Amino acid sequence: MSKVLIISITLIYLALLFGVAYYVDRKGGKQKSWTNSPFIYALSLAVYCTAWTFFGSVGRSASSGAGFLPIYLGPTILAPVWIIVLRKIVLICKKQRITSIADFISSRYGKSAFLGILAVIISVFGIIPYISIQLKAISSSLDLLMNTDPLLLNVHAHLPFYEDSAFYVTILLALFAILFGTRHLDPNERHAGLIAAVAFESIFKLLAFLAVGLFVVYGLFDGFSDLFAQAIEREDIAQLFTFEGGMDGTQWFWLTLVSMFAFLLLPRQFHVAVVENDNPDNIQTASWLVPLYLLLINLFVIPIAIAGNLLLQEQGIEPDTYVLTLPLLAGQEGLAFLAALGGFSAATSMVIVATVALSIMISNNLLLPLVINAELVDETKAELPGRLLGIRRVSIICVLLLSYSYFKFVGEGYSLVSIGLISFLAVAQFAPPVIAGLYWKKANRKGAIGGLIIGFLIWGFTLPFPTLIDAGLFSTDILEYGIGGIHGLKPQSLLGLDHLDQFSHAAFWSLSLNTLALIGISLYTKTNATEIQQADLFVNIYKYQEQQEDYSLIQRQASIDDIKMVLARFLGIKKARILLRKFESYRNLDLSRLETAPSELINFTETQLTGALGAASSKLILASIAKTDAISLEEMLTALEQTQEILQYSRALEKKGQELEKLTKELRSANQQLQELDQMKAEFISTVTHELRTPITSIKAFAKILAENPDLPNDRKNEFLNVLVSESERIARLINQVLDLEKIQATDQELSFEAIDFIQLLEHTATTFSQQVSEKGINYHFVSSIKEMTIMGNKDRLTQVLVNLWSNALKFADPQKGQIQLELQEVDETLELIFRNNGKAIPPEKQDTIFDKFTQVQDSNLGKPQGSGLGLYICRHILEQHHGSVNLTAHPEWATSFLIRLPAVKN
Repeated sequence: MSKVLIISITLIYLALLFGVAYYVDRKGGKQKSWTNSPFIYALSLAVYCTAWTFFGSVGRSASSGAGFLPIYLGPTILAPVWIIVLRKIVLICKKQRITSIADFISSRYGKSAFLGILAVIISVFGIIPYISIQLKAISSSLDLLMNTDPLLLNVHAHLPFYEDSAFYVTILLALFAILFGTRHLDPNERHAGLIAAVAFESIFKLLAFLAVGLFVVYGLFDGFSDLFAQAIEREDIAQLFTFEGGMDGTQWFWLTLVSMFAFLLLPRQFHVAVVENDNPDNIQTASWLVPLYLLLINLFVIPIAIAGNLLLQEQGIEPDTYVLTLPLLAGQEGLAFLAALGGFSAATSMVIVATVALSIMISNNLLLPLVINAELVDETKAELPGRLLGIRRVSIICVLLLSYSYFKFVGEGYSLVSIGLISFLAVAQFAPPVIAGLYWKKANRKGAIGGLIIGFLIWGFTLPFPTLIDAGLFSTDILEYGIGGIHGLKPQSLLGLDHLDQFSHAAFWSLSLNTLALIGISLYTKTNATEIQQADLFVNIYKYQEQQEDYSLIQRQASIDDIKMVLARFLGIKKARILLRKFESYRNLDLSRLETAPSELINFTETQLTGALGAASSKLILASIAKTDAISLEEMLTALEQTQEILQYSRALEKKGQELEKLTKELRSANQQLQELDQMKAEFISTVTHELRTPITSIKAFAKILAENPDLPNDRKNEFLNVLVSESERIARLINQVLDLEKIQATDQELSFEAIDFIQLLEHTATTFSQQVSEKGINYHFVSSIKEMTIMGNKDRLTQVLVNLWSNALKFADPQKGQIQLELQEVDETLELIFRNNGKAIPPEKQDTIFDKFTQVQDSNLGKPQGSGLGLYICRHILEQHHGSVNLTAHPEWATSFLIRLPAVKN
């Protein structure tokens, strides 16, 4: 392909990344909800898949079959635990404004400056080889596209830097990292544009790799079956399908374990997973989406490796280039360039995020303490934020130039995987102090320092050192005879352990001795006050999670002017003013009236500086202006216990407050119900008195007529006497209904049951109301699918139920063309009686309450209904005593239908 075309498209792609990042950054808060998406977060974690994944996995698979899988099995196996472990780390880092893995370790162990420096050194030495393989992948891809002969590669070691394409790629990556990774001093301000660009690259590299895989399987071969069938015919390739041709169990174990640690502890992974995480709930989505992504991007690794071995192995082509070489040899230059861009995406995203993370660590933990010591002596000097950002930008350039140098002089002679494993094991040394720091309070600074130093030295001696020997920088006699001729100091068989492969050997010794040193030294050394405080916060972060204020058990004193000076010098005058106003507003204080800073302000200042400068540097700054009261270990433990008791008491008070609020709501609801009941009671009394007053008034009037007119005709006297009897019976019915209610409420005693012919009871009740049915012109029907029905019950009570239902039906039936129908049937040994009328339907809002006490349905034609509103309530209660029920049921042809169920007697 044309060099001009390749360079042009590559620059266009870089410009696209710039555009994505720039657009998101310019939108700022408007894009916050989008960039906080759990899917964007999961895609940013896919920065784990670098050029090693895109090219190196195929290269490793070409020689070991499934031997590349442990690198991805580790994160997949660990993914379900992220919700616990990673969430805890995120909460700790947000609480303490931690900005890097070095800052995390330093903060946990008493904000130790030395421990932070040690972590930075390990990270730099560990990550530089990893960045170098990304540069190698990019340069190899460009060489392959520009040079049709795949054998004419690896020439960068002999080229001057100004003729080397890898050098210019390094400069471009440095520029991108500077523009979008060091715009703010406070690393806790999310780099939304950078994360958006990383997420875009994650999608792009996945699609590119899948496109190559589909082409190889279905373009060069007739599907998987054809590819695998040809592979099995060759004995050397067929071995790749078995574990015998790959790695042993020891290698699988150590690779899987180290990849578990690396996924979270690599500086770039820690940065995207923790520092850039604004919502811990996103971890839940990432715990299944990231393993899915790893599955998809590795789906075609083995097929491509097998195809490369079948078609290219005899030509001596490097397996790491199969992803590019296969499309090129098939004449698919466009697909090859897409693959190159995919590899470029995988490499650039890793390099940019890694260099940003390393620059923060280098400036905060390595260089900044020197700047602080030099700057604080002269208070007249200018603000430092710009200078600190300059330090980070220079750090990015230095890291990339060191990586480029390693690539030219050492890394070009090794495969991508072999160099990548060196970096993985380096950052795995952080696992013992991190895990112990999260769950073991007794782990202390001296133990962490001892473990890291031992682990780092063994790692350097057993893995990177042999590569320097192979590069000719040291004598090869060291590999055969050991340092100084001591066989126990041979890099590849330390202390005579020679039955492990080089990586397993290095992992075993470095991680084992690292862990033993941490535990042993911690058990036999004392901790200081700051370590105890930090240990409690890290191990018991959920205890402090709801505490809004920054805290410290160590009492410090400082002047208000010194606090203002420090904030202005390191964060800028404008930012300092904003922070101080925020503190005054929250604490309701006026700092201008104070001379000595309250302890809360000192803690607040340290937390804000930590976010910008790191824990160790902020501790150093505050130590220069704040006087610390001496405190003994016993006092610290006592204060810590008191703090825990206060927090527990605070949570208990909060819980009591929530319970009180809930009780208040319940009381308010009960009071409302009482008010409603009181209103219903008033209406009931009004109804009953009205119902009593009406017949009493009639009785009084007609009795007075009879008394004052003894000569009335007999027919008139009989008419008036009938009225007196009728009204008296009306009063008796009302009183009986009220007494029935009282009796039902007073006791639920067992009723005397007897066998009852229910059909006969229905006919008798219907006869009782036949005169009223006739007078109102109501059409009555009785429909029954059975001729005999016997039930067990109390005849008087069941008669009362039927009477109440008849009274309702007569009251609400259509006054013009009234209809009442009773339908009786037996269903599964249960008697079902449906009582219907064609009057006005019960409104939907009343259907749930008509069986309550004192409830009556208002009729627009009749006005306020007659009765006490107790009939249906009494019906339901009586039927429940008979193990039955009554409910309102719908029927399209009837306004109101009541369904009564009673158990039938088994014959």
